[in-house]
Amino acid sequence: MNKTASTICLQESSYFLEVYLDPFNKRIRVDDYRGNTRVLLEKAEELVLQHHAEKLIIKGRSEDFLFFFEKGFQLEAVVDRYFLGSDAHFFSKFYTPDRKRNDHWITEDGMIHSIYQLDKTVEKTFPPKEYQIKKADESCAEELSALYSHVFQIYPTPLHDPEYVKKTIQEGTIYYVFFYQGKIVSAASAEINAFYKNAELTDCATLTEHRKYGLMKIILQELERELKRNGIFCAYSIARSLSFGMNAVLFQLGYSYRGRLMNNCYIYDKLENMNMWVKNLAIC
Repeated sequence: MNKTASTICLQESSYFLEVYLDPFNKRIRVDDYRGNTRVLLEKAEELVLQHHAEKLIIKGRSEDFLFFFEKGFQLEAVVDRYFLGSDAHFFSKFYTPDRKRNDHWITEDGMIHSIYQLDKTVEKTFPPKEYQIKKADESCAEELSALYSHVFQIYPTPLHDPEYVKKTIQEGTIYYVFFYQGKIVSAASAEINAFYKNAELTDCATLTEHRKYGLMKIILQELERELKRNGIFCAYSIARSLSFGMNAVLFQLGYSYRGRLMNNCYIYDKLENMNMWVKNLAIC
């Protein structure tokens, strides 16, 4: 299986499927579907076998909730109002014993409990004047790629490749960055689904020596403002379950915990669980 991720659309007389093939993370994700759920699920599982995937994720609609349970899927997370106001249920099925096994689950449960004890009052932070926030454009691709390569040994998408970063910008992903002495030291992006009017806040990275000024909170708030200006109110973010800091940032910015995706992707230095956080920008 080719290591480059791709999106394919399959359509026959009784169904439509939009599928994300992700060989690097050994998973397949059904991002959209309509029609005969039994037939389209059979097709999705054929793709699992064909591509030797270890995990199948389906963004299911509320009306199909019990169907996926009956077919052996487990509910891992929910994104409120994902489908133009209707919730998306992230159902998963595992195809190897190792992909279903995890030693960190109890620890991560304890972390979520600890985070919910934090004070949600967030004082407005003002980093030193040497830090400047800016919306990134294609000219920033090289530096963005270098930042992600430095922060993450492994990342689930090829952000180490400047051409890939440039392509995401061309396709509508919004990046905000902080510059320090002319160099990018912190960044995050909003990956927009223009049809369903939602956005994933992702690709959050700050160089270690610049993490004491709350730069990521400021960037995420700027991305939220940009989304609201574009009429997008469903925002969600998927954070490493072992990262207390990133999960705490999302909680303090008003995001709500909505589940955990087990052994979801290779990030940082291994295959990791990812926590789902969701925020309704229309009420903030």
